[in-house]
Amino acid sequence: MFSRYRKTDQARTAPATSRAAPTPGVAEVTSDGLRRAEAPVKPKPSFHAAPSKPIQAKPPANDKDKRRRHRILEVKSELHTKLLENLNLAAIDDASEAELRAEISAIAAEALSEINFALTSEERLQLNNDLFFEVRGLGPLEPLLKDDSVNDILVNGPNRVFVERNGKLELTEVTFKDERHLLRIIDKIVSAVGRRVDESNPSVDARLADGSRFNAMVPPVAVDGSLVSIRKFKKEKLGVNDLVDFGAFSEEMAMYIEAAVATRLNIIVSGGTGSGKTTTLNALSSFIAHDERILTIEDTAELQLQQAHVGRMESRPPNVEGKGAVTQRDCLRNALRMRPDRIIVGETRGEEVIDMLQAMNTGHDGSMTTIHANSARDAVSRLENMVAMAGIEMPLKAVRSQVASAVNLIVQVSRLQDGSRRMMSITEVTGMEGEIITMQEVFRFERTGLEPDGTIIGHFTGCGLRSHYAERFRRWGYDIPSSIYDHVEDR
Repeated sequence: MFSRYRKTDQARTAPATSRAAPTPGVAEVTSDGLRRAEAPVKPKPSFHAAPSKPIQAKPPANDKDKRRRHRILEVKSELHTKLLENLNLAAIDDASEAELRAEISAIAAEALSEINFALTSEERLQLNNDLFFEVRGLGPLEPLLKDDSVNDILVNGPNRVFVERNGKLELTEVTFKDERHLLRIIDKIVSAVGRRVDESNPSVDARLADGSRFNAMVPPVAVDGSLVSIRKFKKEKLGVNDLVDFGAFSEEMAMYIEAAVATRLNIIVSGGTGSGKTTTLNALSSFIAHDERILTIEDTAELQLQQAHVGRMESRPPNVEGKGAVTQRDCLRNALRMRPDRIIVGETRGEEVIDMLQAMNTGHDGSMTTIHANSARDAVSRLENMVAMAGIEMPLKAVRSQVASAVNLIVQVSRLQDGSRRMMSITEVTGMEGEIITMQEVFRFERTGLEPDGTIIGHFTGCGLRSHYAERFRRWGYDIPSSIYDHVEDR
């Protein structure tokens, strides 16, 4: 069968050195059509990227099922080699999905006929899907990337792939053929964005085409096989009402936050990894007026602001020659020259903290950022430490004075052990007493118990203190009732 997506006969009969190296445990198809057996490989749990399931006991498979799964793995590897030999990889970039799927299906059917191996219709469909994802997508990871219920994908070597759903980790049935297969997928991702990863450069950050955040570390640094982490990019932005409905915070807290953002308080969203800092920052940004000029600065572009006047900047690591890096601090310094009404930094974690604090103190009020910290007090300490690590020699009191005058509000978020994400507290920075930064908590989440299934019981409550910024809110037209600050038991 002739196709413009097939290699020519001359290309297929190229010297053997141009062909993919034979894979241990897979029978090699020689030029005369005979198959030369190789040493068998150890069977793997499953040949296809099935939907992930929680870790649980499974009924033992009988020997016949095991042998068939093992044979399907071998066949899949053989067919993938056939595809590499037959497909014109330069031409398939222009092929539609339907055309490419048809071509893959035809090549697979020919190869299955040659080796006289019958598949059920379900197995054939799954096999063709897997082969398509190998050619056009990211192999075994592709179904997980398309699954909207998955938030994070975590790969610990070729045989253990975890996902996070609803805040909880699950071991999936997805596997890679071997470490070489996993490395090929990693290289496919990083080469698409002009980066490389190898023994001399064993770690890499990148962004997938859909905006998902990608990080990988390969051997020898990754001892038991390559490590991959993918934080998926949410296509639909969650608004404040969505988060209130999900129980992330209360209506009273939303009312307060709206006033805080609209009256241009400088806000830090603090929390641990995966606690929902970026989601919260996105929600807070919805209260910014549409006539304001907003500049965002991120290491990986994740913010989804809906205003009309938004300028987005993304830092850039050095290239393979170690040149061309653009840091968040470079972006922030340039942003200050671009007449911003507000500056939003996706995450402050380095020397850019100096410029961020100065911006907050010099007329760019209403700015926001996130920081890794476990409490509001820890967030302040982290800011102090980052200033010190930036090499700025300032007395501690001067640093704290700078922080106290720059930061107005700290929103603490957390992922709890039941997988839920909560706004644990809203804390106001009220000034300094001596050398201590003073703060007051105005809202918090109080845990009261635990359900038999592990679900955390609790409620949001005011802390009984009138907001330090109540008069500011009133002057800007936000007349918030004082009752929202009452403790929930006192209402």
